[in-house]
Amino acid sequence: MAAADRALVKRAAFRLQPVLELRRTQERAAAADAARAARNAADADRAAAEREHALATSALPARLSSGDFVAAMVLLRAAATDASDARALATASAEQAAAVRAEWTAAAQRTKALERLRERHLEAQRHAEAAAEERAADDLVTGRAGRTDPREVPWTG
Repeated sequence: MAAADRALVKRAAFRLQPVLELRRTQERAAAADAARAARNAADADRAAAEREHALATSALPARLSSGDFVAAMVLLRAAATDASDARALATASAEQAAAVRAEWTAAAQRTKALERLRERHLEAQRHAEAAAEERAADDLVTGRAGRTDPREVPWTG
């Protein structure tokens, strides 16, 4: 298509481009948040597993005085509470990671919807350009190009 013919088809800008860019930025931020939440959940699960393992492998010596026995039981009880709290934190972190992942998915869907609109817009522009090019070619073939006076009769030699 010649430059003059391209001038016939005005390329309209995608008016939602700033919104699309904003959505892409939001999606990237949501992806980073999801990665951070997943990493935190994995760390919390690892810490809970370590505490549970430490509690499971702890053993009382065969001989203890009554005072040492009570102190050991208090320590074991505290370790069990710590392990339980760590597991609760790991569960809450996993749930939080799932919620953040759902937000990321929603942001990606919003972005995808705008990208589909942009693709439709570009396709409509390509279609309009092709139609203008076809009209220009038809004008050349039928001899209408460059004729300014509608009363002028084309030469048929």
